[in-house]
Amino acid sequence: MPELDDFDREFDHRWARAAEHKEPSARARMLAARWRDNPPDPVPFRADPDPVRPRRSSWSSTAMVFGCVLAVIVLLGWSQMRAGY
Repeated sequence: MPELDDFDREFDHRWARAAEHKEPSARARMLAARWRDNPPDPVPFRADPDPVRPRRSSWSSTAMVFGCVLAVIVLLGWSQMRAGY
């Protein structure tokens, strides 16, 4: 096989995945060494950082939206009445 320049050389992913021994990353080695002496405390999966306050009911949100729409309609009607259209 002819020698290729660094520019022409490409990493063969199939060859790398077929390796018999895969060395863990530096972070994995560091955590394994740290946890060997002092294992971490169990943590629930995706635990909430703080309790969530109760949400408003859907009726109050709906009433607020309709109230805002009604206020815009009244404001537009009032402004057209003042303009004399």
